[in-house]
Amino acid sequence: MPKYEDYEKAMRPEDITRLFVERSNAGDAVGVAALYEENAVMAYPPGEQTVGREAIRALWEKVLAHRPRFEPEQPLPTLVSGDIALTSTPPKDGAGARAQVVRRQPDGSWLRLLDQPEFVPPAR
Repeated sequence: MPKYEDYEKAMRPEDITRLFVERSNAGDAVGVAALYEENAVMAYPPGEQTVGREAIRALWEKVLAHRPRFEPEQPLPTLVSGDIALTSTPPKDGAGARAQVVRRQPDGSWLRLLDQPEFVPPAR
């Protein structure tokens, strides 16, 4: 299995969305998990939370086994305060938004800390 540190790093908060789409569409759960901090929290499955990079990787392995397709989306403006940023994209129905809190790492790259997805195909 590839190592998380072997993947291209997001050097801007906005890069994470592009890398997520590329890696998801390639069926690469390890690559998707590499976008998250070690103790990240994802608000999925609905009504629950997935905590930690390894649990997030396992979740994405199940989701990506169904080969969902993700389309690149135009991000909403990123809000940055020091080493923390809020990234978001508008959902297709125009109600609410997907949002992620990302944190700058010591090497200058960015990783997701909190992820509130609008929708993820069901994991079976």
